[in-house]
Amino acid sequence: MQWYFVAALLTILTSSQGILTKLSQNKDSTYDYDTATVPFLGEIFKLLVSCFFLWREKETSPTPPKLTKEWRSMRLFLVPSVIYLFHNNITFLTLKYLSPSTYQIMGNLKIITTGILFRIFLERKLTKLQWMAILLLAIGTTTSQVKGCGDSMCESLLSGHITGYILAVVSAFLSAFAGIYTEYLLKKNNDSLYWQNIQLYTCGVFFNTGWLIVGDFQSGFEKGFWWQRIFNGYTLTAWLVVANLASSGLLVSWLMKYADNIVKVYATSMAMLLTAVLSQFLFDVKATIQLVLGIIICMISLHLYFTPVHMLVDLPAIETPVRREEDP
Repeated sequence: MQWYFVAALLTILTSSQGILTKLSQNKDSTYDYDTATVPFLGEIFKLLVSCFFLWREKETSPTPPKLTKEWRSMRLFLVPSVIYLFHNNITFLTLKYLSPSTYQIMGNLKIITTGILFRIFLERKLTKLQWMAILLLAIGTTTSQVKGCGDSMCESLLSGHITGYILAVVSAFLSAFAGIYTEYLLKKNNDSLYWQNIQLYTCGVFFNTGWLIVGDFQSGFEKGFWWQRIFNGYTLTAWLVVANLASSGLLVSWLMKYADNIVKVYATSMAMLLTAVLSQFLFDVKATIQLVLGIIICMISLHLYFTPVHMLVDLPAIETPVRREEDP
């Protein structure tokens, strides 16, 4: 399976995640189901799918898949779950100091931080042209999110508290580091991807269970234990939200194993733009010049990063000197 096909599919699924979530809301923007159970059910779904494909690989593969079962190796899969746990908490804390629109714009820093950590920890060298493309991607996504002023006062990007901006930078580095570290884990040996996924998603189920328990304590068990209401209010659209989230996670792990974090960053960034475009038709959202300019800049970035250099510029032809035969 080619990586660009997986990346395109990830773009479509990621862009539909926000749309499906919006469609699962009531008219007053509330939910009939407990949104905290969605990540948990998504981790369960990914774990079951990975178990099935590992069993299928064992049954059909002429050579048994490699499975490293040493605790010294398996415990490393706890790290991404712990990082994402801290990242999610920092996200809520950041929103106390920054407006949602400012936080969304600051979130584009993870594009730059992914490139930096990609170079430092994975020792993958990027060309100057690729660095320029990554910078353009961050500029393009930011441009698409900037709102026009119109006749009202514009909200300044720098109007938030300094603590919020510091937390936003920390959040960007945590998000990038979790992705880089996951790529390192998946590529550090030749283990079956499905076996690696089982370890990764088992940790995810464990930490999401802990998060649900913490939520019960915070609410004083007002709605009972989390397992008593886990399926309450789930409609077909809500289940599609879970399936979409889980499928996107499985595709991300494939890209981490066989491509890299930069491909994932491009896929998710393009998904954000695709969501903005689809929202024009589904939710009667008006298109802005900023969105159009952002899409153009991101398309240029995509072209610069993935197109071979010799196809980007017309290199001058080098003439081979003709060797003359000496006269006798």
